[in-house]
Amino acid sequence: MDNTELKFQKTIESLESKLLNIRAGRANPAMLNGINASYYGASTPIQSLANITVPEARTLMIKPFDKSALKEIERAINEANIGITPVNNGETIILTVPELTEEKRREYVKMAKAVCEEAKVALRNIRQEANNEIKKMELPEDEEKLYLDDIQETVNEYNKKIDDIFKEKETELMRV
Repeated sequence: MDNTELKFQKTIESLESKLLNIRAGRANPAMLNGINASYYGASTPIQSLANITVPEARTLMIKPFDKSALKEIERAINEANIGITPVNNGETIILTVPELTEEKRREYVKMAKAVCEEAKVALRNIRQEANNEIKKMELPEDEEKLYLDDIQETVNEYNKKIDDIFKEKETELMRV
């Protein structure tokens, strides 16, 4: 049961990290997760090469620790195709997040819903694994039913958490 609960929690953590990558028209350093720049021949995450700050709601400022990495960071952002053009002023790179259109917002809500559905499918798969393990234990029928009901209650709780996380993300995305 503890192992199953741990898997449920990891599913929620994974969901939250995936939802961070769906932008809401505001600058967020997590937008740059997964973007690597070439630094002395090694592919290095931008977060390891620079300070990333949010001076305004829709602006990201990237200040490299080593100015020689500036061009590579700029190139990596361009190649990542995140929909934002970097502006290099010689010391920092400034990313201005464009205002989202209503259509784009709805598209991002659909993406968030799909990510949440994936998380629910993962919960169901974990529940199925746990149920199979319980059935293999050859417990008395009433005890087995008790464990199965307990797992189902836990799945229902986590499904509700996923729904709440989605509603929160939807509100964030649709806010102008």
